[in-house]
Amino acid sequence: MNVVADPYPSGSDPSQRDGRLGVGIISAGKVGVVLGAALRGAGHQVVGVHAVSEDSRSRAESLLDGVPVLQIPEILRRSELVLLAVPDDVLGEVVAGAAEAGHFQPGQLVIHTSGRYGTEVLAAAQRAGAITLAIHPAMTFTGLSMDLQRLSTCAFAVTAPAPVLPIAQALVVEMGGEPVTVAERDRGIYHAALAHASNHLNTITGQSSEMLRRIGVEAPDRVLGPLMQASLDNALSSGEGALTGPIARGDVGTVAHHVQLLSESQLPADVRTAYVHMARATAQRALDRGIITEAQAAEILDALAE
Repeated sequence: MNVVADPYPSGSDPSQRDGRLGVGIISAGKVGVVLGAALRGAGHQVVGVHAVSEDSRSRAESLLDGVPVLQIPEILRRSELVLLAVPDDVLGEVVAGAAEAGHFQPGQLVIHTSGRYGTEVLAAAQRAGAITLAIHPAMTFTGLSMDLQRLSTCAFAVTAPAPVLPIAQALVVEMGGEPVTVAERDRGIYHAALAHASNHLNTITGQSSEMLRRIGVEAPDRVLGPLMQASLDNALSSGEGALTGPIARGDVGTVAHHVQLLSESQLPADVRTAYVHMARATAQRALDRGIITEAQAAEILDALAE
């Protein structure tokens, strides 16, 4: 973590109030309200929040009590720091529309929380004189107060032009997180890595739970929880050298038996598909790292092809 002593270089702080900023939140989704609450906890003033649905209004009332719900143009007028926590697919449209209407201000900090994008998506705001930053917390959000405590163990991808990168880093530290610099060109791979690890883990957990329920296990979480947590801990601490199971042992007969059972079962087709594709990837990585031999890998891949 690279934190500088003076996070607001001369001429780059739009507030002129000892680093305390008037913050506007667009919108009150699970990420926006939590990060807004974290910034308020760091001493900044949240001057407005944009909330449309009943759920978003409830979240705003819960975590941003007393903050007025405002329209986007009014939030942009009042704010020194604008936090754009809108879905990826509409981020560019929101920025372009606000820029075309002349709502961005010179020196205003404009930050988005999308994992997919760097700062290029904020180019229209930058042309209007705004200071553009991209930060993305690498965690899942509930939109509840518990998320504020979880920020203390959260890494944030930060992307910004070099002269203002320390501002993004300092804001992340203020929210309790750890800034990790990701280059503009690498944001897509960064986001794919997180989606692969988090979203697909959810899918695998759901599929494995369904398999256990089908054979009468009433509490799959009690069976899978300790196993999956230990596997995750081992993988993070020891890497792929911690791989166990039939593929790591070169146990072709077991792998073939699994495939046969999944083919004959009444389980949804996605379960077999996921097992086969993940087993192929696991076998290839085990081979590349010398965990199994070429002959063992070939036999496993043949069994999976059947």
